[in-house]
Amino acid sequence: MTVRVGTSSWTDPTLLACGRFYPPSARTAEDRLRFYASRFSLVEVDSSYYRLPSARTAFLWTQRTPEDFVFHLKAFRLFTGHLTPVEALPPDVAGELGPQVRVVDYATVPGELRDELWSRFLQGLEPLRQSGQLATVHFQYAPRVRNNAAGRALVAECARRMEEQVHAAEFRHRGWLDETGRRGTLSMLRELGAAHTVVDSPDRYANSVPAVWAATRGDLAVVRLHGRNHEAWNRRGIAASSGRFVYEYTPEELERIAELVRRLTQAAANVHVLFNTNFEDQGMRNAAGFDEALRRRRPQTA
Repeated sequence: MTVRVGTSSWTDPTLLACGRFYPPSARTAEDRLRFYASRFSLVEVDSSYYRLPSARTAFLWTQRTPEDFVFHLKAFRLFTGHLTPVEALPPDVAGELGPQVRVVDYATVPGELRDELWSRFLQGLEPLRQSGQLATVHFQYAPRVRNNAAGRALVAECARRMEEQVHAAEFRHRGWLDETGRRGTLSMLRELGAAHTVVDSPDRYANSVPAVWAATRGDLAVVRLHGRNHEAWNRRGIAASSGRFVYEYTPEELERIAELVRRLTQAAANVHVLFNTNFEDQGMRNAAGFDEALRRRRPQTA
């Protein structure tokens, strides 16, 4: 059984500005990724959430990391039910929608354009897949995607598009994983072949879910930790997304999470733990603290 630990970004502007993680010699994108990969065996790519991934960039990532280093690549936001500005689409696709359209929803995009966007998305991640370094495509569904017929249909469509690639699902509406919905949701994910994402976050809101420590695939479970900053979770006017996730886990919290991860390894051969506390170097410090807690009595590591 293998546990991998990493962070949900290695390029956040606040991380680069704080100057505490990367050495002064890490001046380029290549230097920074190489240094990051010398410390952790896993990272999440979030740029693919905002725009379709570039095959050239993905290829460069494979050249700058060890062969056993793996990536979680976030799915493009249009696919996961987020309202998407037209300028986030490739210009030729945006042009097909007409000049009056400013924001698009997946349900209203014509079928042939959906197919084209999926095709380009898959092309963009192909170098990672070919190298064996694409651990999963991570679908973080919007809070507006609810546990109803339409929401389940979207999750099923994304699973169908990922037939040849391991993918993980994370929900942001609590109806998916509250006491009423969790059994059906986990059953659906098992049937679709999707890895359930255990979420650690403030869980008192409609757009957050309780932590359900379960696996829906035998080969992979995902744990994603957003911190427990209740005050910032839904605060308006935060300039960068990392501002919502300002949180330093205590040693006691990390010990408890490590114990839960140990238990999860009994259900999944690989458990990938990602800290989304991306403000400055908090993610790296939280990940290192968790790794230390896990090493005190830990399964095989990577």
